[in-house]
Amino acid sequence: MTVQHEIKSQLAKLLATEDLMVEHKNVETAQFNVHTRVLQLPNWNTSNRVYDMLVAHEVGHALFTPDVDPPKSVPHTFMNITEDVRIEKLMKRKYMGLAKTFYRGYNELADDDFFEIDGKDVDTLNLADRVNLYFKIGSFVNISFSPTETPIVNLIKDAETFDEAVSAAEALYNFCKQDEEESDNESSEQVQQLSIQQQPATGGDSLTGDSDTDSTDDTDSPISNTDGDDTLEGGNRGSNNPSRGNDNVTPLDLEPETQTVNALDKKLKELAENNGSESVYVEIPKVNLDKVIVDNKILHERIRLEWETSNISEGSDMFPSFKEVDAKYREFKRNAQKEVNYLVKEFECKKSADAYARATTSKTGVLNTSILHTYKFNEDLFKKITVIPDGKNHGLVFILDWSGSMQGVIEDTLKQLYNLIWFCKKVNIPFEVYAFTFNYPLWTEEDGVRHSVYEKKEGSLQMVDNFSLMKFFTSDVNSKTLEEQMINIYRIAYAFRSYTQYSIPLGLDLSGTPLNETIMALHQILPKFKEENKLQKVQCVILTDGEAGQLTYHKEVQRHWEDEPYLGCGYIHRNAVLRDRKLGTTYSFNVDGWAQITDVLLNNLKDRFNDMNLIGIRILSPRDGNVFIRRYHFTEDKEFDRLVKDWKKDKAFAIKTSGYDTYFGLSSNALANDDDFEVQEDATKAQIKRAFVKSLKNKKMNKKVLSEFVELVA
Repeated sequence: MTVQHEIKSQLAKLLATEDLMVEHKNVETAQFNVHTRVLQLPNWNTSNRVYDMLVAHEVGHALFTPDVDPPKSVPHTFMNITEDVRIEKLMKRKYMGLAKTFYRGYNELADDDFFEIDGKDVDTLNLADRVNLYFKIGSFVNISFSPTETPIVNLIKDAETFDEAVSAAEALYNFCKQDEEESDNESSEQVQQLSIQQQPATGGDSLTGDSDTDSTDDTDSPISNTDGDDTLEGGNRGSNNPSRGNDNVTPLDLEPETQTVNALDKKLKELAENNGSESVYVEIPKVNLDKVIVDNKILHERIRLEWETSNISEGSDMFPSFKEVDAKYREFKRNAQKEVNYLVKEFECKKSADAYARATTSKTGVLNTSILHTYKFNEDLFKKITVIPDGKNHGLVFILDWSGSMQGVIEDTLKQLYNLIWFCKKVNIPFEVYAFTFNYPLWTEEDGVRHSVYEKKEGSLQMVDNFSLMKFFTSDVNSKTLEEQMINIYRIAYAFRSYTQYSIPLGLDLSGTPLNETIMALHQILPKFKEENKLQKVQCVILTDGEAGQLTYHKEVQRHWEDEPYLGCGYIHRNAVLRDRKLGTTYSFNVDGWAQITDVLLNNLKDRFNDMNLIGIRILSPRDGNVFIRRYHFTEDKEFDRLVKDWKKDKAFAIKTSGYDTYFGLSSNALANDDDFEVQEDATKAQIKRAFVKSLKNKKMNKKVLSEFVELVA
């Protein structure tokens, strides 16, 4: 039966009642770092019963074994025996259901002879081994103790604290050591006596070692299969010391063995799978926003200065000027007011409906005299009051894709964004608009070098150092300033698709798609925005037309010709796992494409900020709609058919199964056809009809998408 490692990770966290970080890696034994609170588990190839038992055991160490140096007074194996007994007892006491888990798990280990006792007389094992068996598989194997051993067994059983477990381990070790010494002394006496009996009267100088060996082999002595054979051989070399071999090790130097502990360790190591594909655990780094965000005021001041000092190239009169482009902007703004007003109306209606749905009615204790005459059949004669709760204080953060692939639709996308900005202004919703880029030159004033935007360390996801977020707009400025800034950005967007008399300011060119870096930065941007504006709920809207690039992480790389490793990087692969220490959760990157990597980051962002709606708006070419839908729905699904139908009919759809709460798909062609109903003066009836139908279709698409968007916000 296949073990689901992520499920077992959740089990460990639940048992620990804390945000333990659990890693499944290609290691032989389980380890727990008490400082980082990371529990590292092997990929055990075993049944769920044994897996659950092993997880519960390791969590027991995480909960109850303190972060102290191991005692020097007792070997590690003896300390393990007594501490295992203690922590398993405490775990079963904390979770009564674990008694059955340990029972079933150890039953399976006993059946599979994990302690290697099949064919052995258990009573011949030393006390440490019998104690280990008694507290682990004592329900399946008869274990007996002598009257002198019983107090030590009780001492181990009754240990409640770590210090008591140490004392029990010391008592167990001293008993076994003394027993071992007595046994060795007895064996030595037997060997010496046997050796004397085999000495010839002449002193034995004529006897050879071979003859002694043959003589020993012919005996039926009970020690013939023990280490005493070596003692015999060594003694016949003329030594008067009963040492073993030539190592000069006395019986007093020998440590008691813990056979069952060693056997269990060996078997558990065999269970650990090493499939050659190491799991990698990565984390989102903390972004330094001061080095990432281009301040709104500085950005637009830079645009203004560059345009003031720039020269219009010769012969450029044929291209649009600021005046002409600004006129197009104002025309668009005037025509867009219908859609903006529609948004406002929808928002107020949905907000009111939600408020009344949450309204409560209570009695006042004052008689309602208008219905007093109904007292014979009406028991409720008191006045009532309806309490309508206040709506939540909302805010919106917009992320605009400023990549090269947006060139053909950047103006139309910006128009959609402007509609939402004007909507926010009318309903007094705080907002911020960022555009991601690799091009804006954020240089430090100290040395003229762009420093890293985050702390680079092993295991953190990698971010490109030239990543920036340009703060295009904010609700913090007055209406006049906002209007000027919106005109600035509109001019730039217009220049991407048409030659103009003015140039695009330095750093505002379209670049790559640092979408993943942006999502990482939102971990700091969203709470900061929420706190500064004292908001209860934040909505985040990402407008894009493409995928982020491949994601990498930092790791130490050791070259064979270098002494020290260096901090390199590796690509995120199917065995990579995103770890969130704050939430105590992990997210598998077991994905097939770059887009799904982004979905993992989005899911983590939603979990981190569960009071936020994360909305995606994807600009698609008409031929890419079906392909995009297939990314999130199988073609056999009814939902797939419905979305495809919406795409064909409205050139828009809303997906609910992506990393976003809602992922809107919009046709780039439909966005471009956003003009009002207009025809030439000499247009025929057929031309008028076609223009009217075209206008209605576009309005229908916009209103459908905008209505769903407003519902999410309200």
